Amino acid sequence: MATPKILVIDARFYDDIADALLAGAMDVLDANGAEVTRVSVPGVLEIPGALAMALAAMEGGVADFDGAVLLGCVIRGETSHYDIVANESARAVMELVVDAALPVGNGILTVENSDQAWVRADVKQKNKGGSAAQAALDMIAVRDQLGV
Repeated sequence: MATPKILVIDARFYDDIADALLAGAMDVLDANGAEVTRVSVPGVLEIPGALAMALAAMEGGVADFDGAVLLGCVIRGETSHYDIVANESARAVMELVVDAALPVGNGILTVENSDQAWVRADVKQKNKGGSAAQAALDMIAVRDQLGV
């Protein structure tokens, strides 16, 4: 495979968790020689918008990405905001990814509390940022295998 060009979109609402997810993703991407473009957004709800902008840039010939890694965290609170953010961002991302046939690794955590977030974000524990990056690379290989 040629050098994979990867867009990383990270939601910064929980900066420390985002940093841990990003560290895991970058370890995997660096180990695979990926060329990375990083875009940070305020929160998880902004990830689909940034992904849509990237797809528009690709269609316009301004950008060229083989895949994307999406990173962020939604922690349940006392209101229904968690459900809206988790469900709507997942729905919008899935629609964009399927419509564009873009290889994506989804590292958006949806958790009950910060302890769960840390277990999943920490590179020495579940390393979901690294898993998302690997998923993106694996899906690029699937795309290439299918000749898309």
